[in-house]
Amino acid sequence: MAVYTEVSDDALAAFLAEYDIGAMVAFRGIAEGVENSNFSLRTTTGDFILTLYEKRVDPTELPWFLGLMEHLAAHGLTCPRPVAARDGHALRQLCGRHAAITTFLPGVWPRRVRTEHCGPLGAALATLHRAGEGYAPTRRNALGPHGWQPLLDRARDRADEVQPGLAAELDSALAQILAAWPATLPVGHIHADLFPDNVFFLDGRVSGLIDFYFAATDLLAYDVAICLNAWCFEPDFAFNVTKARLLLSAYQRVRALSDAERAALPVLCQGAAIRFLLTRLYDWLNTPPGALVTRKDPLEYLRRLRFHLAARDEHAYGL
Repeated sequence: MAVYTEVSDDALAAFLAEYDIGAMVAFRGIAEGVENSNFSLRTTTGDFILTLYEKRVDPTELPWFLGLMEHLAAHGLTCPRPVAARDGHALRQLCGRHAAITTFLPGVWPRRVRTEHCGPLGAALATLHRAGEGYAPTRRNALGPHGWQPLLDRARDRADEVQPGLAAELDSALAQILAAWPATLPVGHIHADLFPDNVFFLDGRVSGLIDFYFAATDLLAYDVAICLNAWCFEPDFAFNVTKARLLLSAYQRVRALSDAERAALPVLCQGAAIRFLLTRLYDWLNTPPGALVTRKDPLEYLRRLRFHLAARDEHAYGL
């Protein structure tokens, strides 16, 4: 989440006039994240999130994202539900951007991941994978393995500004990962960005998953690998195998990993690490001045990548 496009009071009032959700009471930008412009919206009927979709999001894919969220919410996953205007459509235009309002979820995301978060997170991820099984439309993962080399190519000339030798290290790692990438693991709809700031907790339970705008149809175990990267490293970048074991055990109580998925965890985790390293690297070098956005350090994922490259098998992850 971030703010790239400002919304005036007059524009917001005209936009809300198309809905039956009451009049605006409070409205503020949300600075976290890097993709779209997001706002917390309170009206006389309740709390909502307003999202303006920025240039990285293909507008032709927005109905897929919104449809997936509607489907998941209807099949047992607590996630934001798109709010339709009076004409029955949730996707609209505001300030020259495609825009949508979704329901607000109560809860707080964990600023510091603790072991007690990891089991509920694993179960919620598996519930998402199960809930998505009946959603027929598919979406290719634009930031899957086929997209990593172009990302590196766009950042290579300046990569060593971030750390000397970074470009060469990433070239070597990416070649190794792509050569070993599995092609026949179970496929389904994945969140693809389930970081702690996209998971809300309330009274020790997951109260909702948010921000589905990287979701895609891809390897289910790759989504697990993304979570191992995002949830199981300590602030000093040491891998916490206890957190990983809790995450994986809870996931498997809802959806069992196959033997092939378990064996592929090291390379899947390598891929997840380099994917986020590369997008963070590109954004670090290219975020426009003055944007209300929190840039994320790409080197945090270099440390993770090195751990996964050294992992011999699934036992490194507590299996």
